[in-house]
Formats: sequence, C-alpha cells, structure tokens
Amino acid sequence: MGRKKTEPGLSMKLVGSLAGVSAMTVSRALRDPGAVSDAVLERIRAVIDELGYVPNRVAGSLSSNKTTQVALVVPSLRTAIHAEMIQGISDALRQHHFQLMISDCGNSMALEEAQIRGYVAQRVCGIILHNTRHSEAALRILAGAGIACVETGDLTRQPVDSVVSYSNAAAGAAMAAHFVEAGYTRIAFASLPVKNRERIRALRQGFVTGLRKAGIVVPPALRLEVEPGMQGGARALSTILETAPRTQAVLFAGDVLAAGAVFECQRRGIPIPAGIAIANSDDGELIQNMVPGVTAIQYPRYDIGVRAARIVIERALGRQSGPVVQDVGFSVVRRGST
Repeated sequence: MGRKKTEPGLSMKLVGSLAGVSAMTVSRALRDPGAVSDAVLERIRAVIDELGYVPNRVAGSLSSNKTTQVALVVPSLRTAIHAEMIQGISDALRQHHFQLMISDCGNSMALEEAQIRGYVAQRVCGIILHNTRHSEAALRILAGAGIACVETGDLTRQPVDSVVSYSNAAAGAAMAAHFVEAGYTRIAFASLPVKNRERIRALRQGFVTGLRKAGIVVPPALRLEVEPGMQGGARALSTILETAPRTQAVLFAGDVLAAGAVFECQRRGIPIPAGIAIANSDDGELIQNMVPGVTAIQYPRYDIGVRAARIVIERALGRQSGPVVQDVGFSVVRRGST
C-alpha cells in the first residue's frame, strides 16, 4: 500500500478512512470480529498492520466501561494441573481477540481480594477464579462490578455468578467406590493442608463418607496433611506404614505427593499394588507416566477453560446474561497401581 507510518495520535477514524469504512465499523470489528464481513475485516486489519495502530482498549470502550481484558486468578502458578485450563482459556479468548491476565493468590483470600480489586479497577470484562471461597469484601466488589465471574475449582452450590466445574465430593466418593470394588478395607488418605483448600476438603469428605457407607472407617490418624513436594508424599507413606502397617491402599490428593509415595515404595522394595495400592486425585502428565501406571481421577480441564472463557466472551459481547452452571463431570481411570 506504500503509506508511511503515521505520527502518534492514530485514530479509528483514520483507520476507517483508509479502509473505506466508518470509525464505528472499525470499533465494531475490533470488539467483535464476527459482526462484520470477512472482506471488511480483512481491509481493516491490513490498514491496522501497516499503520502499526494499537487501539486504546480503555478509551475505546468507555461507553461500556470495560476492556477486552479477562483476568484469571489461580491458587498457584507452580501447580501443573492449571496448565490445561489456562491453555483452554487462552485459546478461546484468542479467537475473539480478547486478552488474558493471570495471577496467583497463594490460597490467600486476602491476596485474592487485592487482585480482584486491581483487576476491576483496570475495567476487565470478566474474571475467572479457581477458588470458590472468597472474602466478604471480594464478594461485594464482584457484585458491584457488573461483569462475568466464573468459578472453576468446584461445583459450588452458591457461586458468585457462573460456575464451570465438577464435584470434588462426588469425585472422592467415586474413588471410594473403586477401592471398595477392588476389595480394600484398610485405607488412608494424604493431602496438603486443607485449610483454605476447599476443594481438597470436599474431596476428602466425599472419599471418607463414601467408604463409611460401605462400612469402612478411615481414622483421623490416617487422614494425613503433609508439606508439598515428593518428600511430602514419601513422608506420608512412611507415616502411614508406621501408624498402620497393614494399610492396603492410599488416595493421595496431589500428583507430586503420589509420585513421591511411588518412589518411596520402590526405594523400600514394596510392590505396588500387592504391598500397597496407590491412587491419585488428578490425572496429570506426571501421573500418566509413572511406572506402574497410577489410578487417578480425570477431569476435562482444557474444556473447563474453554467453557469459562466463552461465558465471559458471551457476556461481554451482550449475547448472554445471567448466571451459567455447567457440570463437566469426571472419570476414574483405573491403572495398575490399584
């Protein structure tokens, strides 16, 4: 096209003039590419690319008082289980030219509240939260923000707005049923500390309750809370065997913990599952590649991310209003460890 880069102060009006459309059409194309024809969209993008134009998302959306930024808050960026969900969110948002901002709250409601406050101040068009327990102040901020909020960590009965998830309690009960079917009666449970980890608490409750219904009791001494890491899993297994040497099976809530337990069994020469059976609460890549294969609960995390992002997109574009509740379910993947 041969035009020179223009000076600072580029506007949608200039882009529209060069593309042969109105500034309003440019704005519409940037906000919702599907709202204009492919030919018009191609012309607008060609002009934008040549000019090096970067639209002011805040100024361009003052009428709706929000941007095309979407915020995600997870408990930790070190945890591999969030990766698939994050990828699903990112892929869905990219299709509609929305942008993703990510932070971790370290399982702190106070830090989550501060992050929510900051994101709302930046006029994000939606917030996705993995946690389902929030401070009262955070709830007030979200209620007054007028934007979509999607929780993904559990199928909570009282969502802030929308929820896309599965029931951790039901997942725990399903693993309990698997242990009972396999004939195990002396069973333990190990996880990270449950304080501020509602998902683990719900999983443990579902597991313990499911076993109790079958006449199997998991005593408090065999409901361990340990530090993170493989050493935590190894220590959990050692403690269980010291406390109750005849324990037949353990459910770990955390792939790294389960891996540490498997390695500890191998170090001690304890056969799996003949010596002790091991299962995990999440079927991540680490668990999938252990030897022997570890029985685990599989969740559609990528799909959760895509669905959560789509709820935010539809709300931001005015195509949907009101809360959405989606139960994506789960499955128990049975492998050689049980």
